[in-house]
Amino acid sequence: MGRLFFLALLVTGLVGMTLPALAQRGGELVLVVPIHGTIDGGMAHLVQRSIAEAQAQHVKAIVLDVNTFGGLVSAGTEIRDAIFASPIPVYAYVSERAWSAGALVTLAAEKIVMAPGSSIGAAEPIPKSVKTVSALRAEFESTARRYHRNTQIAGGMVDATLDAPPYKNAGAILSLTADDALSAHFVDAVEPSRGAAFAYLGLRGAHIIEGEYTFGEKIARFATDTQISGLLITLGFLGLLLEMQTLHGIAGTIGVGALALFFGAHVYAGFSNGLVIGLALLGIVGILFELHVLPGHGLAGGLGVVALLSAIVLAFGIPFFFVAVQSVAVAIVLTAIFFTLATRFIPESAFMRRIVFVGVQGPEYVASASHVNLIGQTGFASSFLRPAGVATIGGERIDVLTEGEFVSAGSAVRVTRVEGARIFVRSIDALERMGKET
Repeated sequence: MGRLFFLALLVTGLVGMTLPALAQRGGELVLVVPIHGTIDGGMAHLVQRSIAEAQAQHVKAIVLDVNTFGGLVSAGTEIRDAIFASPIPVYAYVSERAWSAGALVTLAAEKIVMAPGSSIGAAEPIPKSVKTVSALRAEFESTARRYHRNTQIAGGMVDATLDAPPYKNAGAILSLTADDALSAHFVDAVEPSRGAAFAYLGLRGAHIIEGEYTFGEKIARFATDTQISGLLITLGFLGLLLEMQTLHGIAGTIGVGALALFFGAHVYAGFSNGLVIGLALLGIVGILFELHVLPGHGLAGGLGVVALLSAIVLAFGIPFFFVAVQSVAVAIVLTAIFFTLATRFIPESAFMRRIVFVGVQGPEYVASASHVNLIGQTGFASSFLRPAGVATIGGERIDVLTEGEFVSAGSAVRVTRVEGARIFVRSIDALERMGKET
């Protein structure tokens, strides 16, 4: 009993010492939120969620680790508003650059520390108009005024018409080096490392929690990367193009899925809206209508292609218009290359036989075989005949031509005549109608 009593006292003492230590450690927690890469809706979600979690964990401060070329102004203002609403002090450490929307996010912090060689500014909006410049300039100036920073410098980062001597004259967009920002009292300190910045901010020895993106936020930011977006567009185009040849639905499903991921990620990240999604759906429906419902007329398919391309360009967001055009152009070129390689170098595989028009003879062509024996035989169209295509006759896939009319895939056809290597067919329905008319 004595031993048990002693053990109970020991455990009670340890708990009594541990709880205050944990409470003190809880008061020394610091949450670091990465502001890296493009500022988008996914990053705005991260900041808003991080502030809520920091409040629940009773952290001492939040530090924004900033290194960004900028991004969406709408996402930047969402982050700014979340920082202003935070009950926990928010500081910013600029490790390399805080440009464009990144400058707005940085200005929203209570204290700003920059690394040597870093910079801040270059926030002229795209597209540039009197309205957008005026609105964003007011946003920068009001944000700077909150912590008594120079509003003229803040406005000069947005409006090229403003003077902000000695750092800029009218006609240029203002960007400040770390040393210039410090001399202008626009930031609080310049420190050589993040650890030194923490020490300056009174956070030396604090337990650091690194903010992380959720799986959904990671997917959105990954899929909206320019290179990944280009690959998704290429896969989408290639899938639709193969669907035009096979009509089996597999390639079309893959293509539509790739485009759905592209558009969905851009909507989640804040680049797109419902209008863009509606335009994309209209484009895909037009293309599928041309393929499966009313082939050969071209109007629905042409309008669908225009609508889909427009939706893809708009999905990147107006500030990234030229990047969007470049990505679409690269995707079209890659699609053409991949499709050509597939049809030329993999024609003998079982899968590719369903995709390409397989020739009867090999590369060492001498003369076409006689197909006169096919006259009068029946089969079915393996692809749309517009007027060229593929028909299966006697169990063999053969390149054929119609007399000029369009024949839907799956329609019954009969060989009507043969001219050398050219085999002409007509749909049996058309032949029966002609018989009744005569």
